[in-house]
Amino acid sequence: MKVAIIGGGPSGLFLSILLKERMAQVDIDVFEQNPEDATFGFGVVLADTGLSNLRAASPIVVDRLAKAMRFNDQHSIVSHEHPIVMRKPGAGGGAIPRISLLSVLQQRAKELGVRVTYNKRIADFDALDADLVVGADGIGSQLRTANEAAFGTTRRTLTNHFAWFGVAKPFASPALVFRKYEGGYFVAHYYPYSDSMSTFVAECDHQTWVDFGMEDMSAEARQALFETVFAPELTGHGLVSNNSIWRQFPVILNANWHVGKQVLIGDALTSAHFSIGSGTRIAMEDAMALADAIVTHPDDVPAALEQYEAVRKPEKAKLISASEASYNWYERIREWMDLPTPHEFVFRFMTRTGRIDAERLRAQFPALMAELAAGGVAAVAAEGQS
Repeated sequence: MKVAIIGGGPSGLFLSILLKERMAQVDIDVFEQNPEDATFGFGVVLADTGLSNLRAASPIVVDRLAKAMRFNDQHSIVSHEHPIVMRKPGAGGGAIPRISLLSVLQQRAKELGVRVTYNKRIADFDALDADLVVGADGIGSQLRTANEAAFGTTRRTLTNHFAWFGVAKPFASPALVFRKYEGGYFVAHYYPYSDSMSTFVAECDHQTWVDFGMEDMSAEARQALFETVFAPELTGHGLVSNNSIWRQFPVILNANWHVGKQVLIGDALTSAHFSIGSGTRIAMEDAMALADAIVTHPDDVPAALEQYEAVRKPEKAKLISASEASYNWYERIREWMDLPTPHEFVFRFMTRTGRIDAERLRAQFPALMAELAAGGVAAVAAEGQS
């Protein structure tokens, strides 16, 4: 079998590794449009549940990733200038520099004989000499774009504005900070991913963007504004830009996961909002499901693609539903930040996706729930008495 994978990011490389580890005879080409040493972004979060799933698929890869990860079992949420700290059950997962994640995957793919071609854009996907063509090329997928009508692609854009930065400060633990500043509603999400760096996601609602005239600001002026708003956290450290483009999140869905011998995985298939912190893991789990299907049906691509969709779609639907609930919550951030207490805010935040209710929160975060109840959150107090 010949497989052509479009995109040399985490999902594409992981798919090539999983196939080669289980089907040594498979012939794989990975085509990446960027240079080999290029990396955009900063750190990538991998929660402990996701790591367990990935380890089951490729222990060698995950053991290598773990050596480069920074683990943390604590997380803070700050609203009304009041921090509420929670400890995650288990190891809590961790973060890894994106360049380290790619390096581990690139090295393992090379060991297995995967051909990876960099600085390569495919002009005609139908002309590729392959039994299967996989679109693992992210939210701006060229494979999907070339055949959107057949894939049944729909897209819409959210209203909040955000950009990814780094900061040369290894915060003690991850945190979300929701801050009102001069009439604006601002959000920062930061987490350490090495001994010297942290990721820093800056966000505001559209009304704040308009009120502060950010559309007409230079990139430097916007960055300076967020450095001012979050000066208490940054403590004199400036934000570091690396392709830190201000965007509004594109919600992308595809009615058809595969068309002929072409198939989509990861953000090329469905964009997962960054607020659920699982985009990379979801994409790599897509790769796992597709690899399983190909190994089961090595000589029948249509059957493999049908199995991939049938097996993966129910779980993927749950994750995308959580993503949708989360981004809809963030779209109403002004309403939530106007709640009267930080305890009510944190409860609303923790239950925003519908996947966690008060009972599950109590089981996983008993100390947090006790603090919320003491803070007067009626839903928590009532649940505790029932």
